[in-house]
Amino acid sequence: MFKGSIVALITPFREGKVDAVAFKDFVDWQIKQGTHGVVPVGTTGESPTLSHEEHRLVVSLTVEVAKGRVPVIAGTGSNSTEEAIALTRHAKEAGADAALIVTPYYNKPSQEGLYQHYKAIHDAVDLPIIIYNIPGRSVIDMSVATMARLAKLPNIVGVKDATADLARPLRTRVEIGPDFCQLSGEDATVTGFLAQGGVGCISVTANIAPALCAQLHEAWQRGDLVEMARIRDILLPLHQAMFVETSPAPVKYAASLLGKSTPDVRLPLVPCSTEGRAVVEAAMRKVGLI
Repeated sequence: MFKGSIVALITPFREGKVDAVAFKDFVDWQIKQGTHGVVPVGTTGESPTLSHEEHRLVVSLTVEVAKGRVPVIAGTGSNSTEEAIALTRHAKEAGADAALIVTPYYNKPSQEGLYQHYKAIHDAVDLPIIIYNIPGRSVIDMSVATMARLAKLPNIVGVKDATADLARPLRTRVEIGPDFCQLSGEDATVTGFLAQGGVGCISVTANIAPALCAQLHEAWQRGDLVEMARIRDILLPLHQAMFVETSPAPVKYAASLLGKSTPDVRLPLVPCSTEGRAVVEAAMRKVGLI
């Protein structure tokens, strides 16, 4: 259903507001560069600090620009089940192809609580759902058993796995089957993830190197492991630089160097430091982006 290089879109700001013109241009550029799918208002899009009005705007703009050229997977997660349902309803109304829903953060639900949270959203909105499992940010780690239980629901179609556990996609594949769409949430380990049963990556690095990221996945899909490894090695400095400080500050600074966005982020995040900027610049030069 979804595969390849799927970008976790940044949300450009200008003078504290969402820069709709820059965002639309950015989405169109991503698609023309070969990106296979787009994810608006994920963590990289600073969803925690967007208002509901801004959230809905960014999803609608993405669908408008994509025009069916690539899938739009809208971030609609929340630690409030009712809020997640409302955001998912809007995503469906706007024309998104799927919803990316993060495990509830801060509440620390049990595995049963996780199941009931996703089931409630599933039952309320007829839209494919990708579970976003990222224990490093939300504390909770959904077990393979819970995911297998959820996968029996017809619209629970896959997972964005940001655990960095390369045994996890294989265990998930064996437990649930090859049709369950496994997408990596960890750029630096994407080739290992693909080898263990994954089919793609929801990528931060693709914001600034969309063509290279897409080419890596295309090489994998056609069985060209030599080319995949070549691109993997080229991209590594970028993957590391994008997380030299809390994301998305480094990637927004990188995008500013490409003229795609200001480097602005919203509090409590702050722009990339002088030291962080130097790391980002060095990586971009090494890869030939600047």
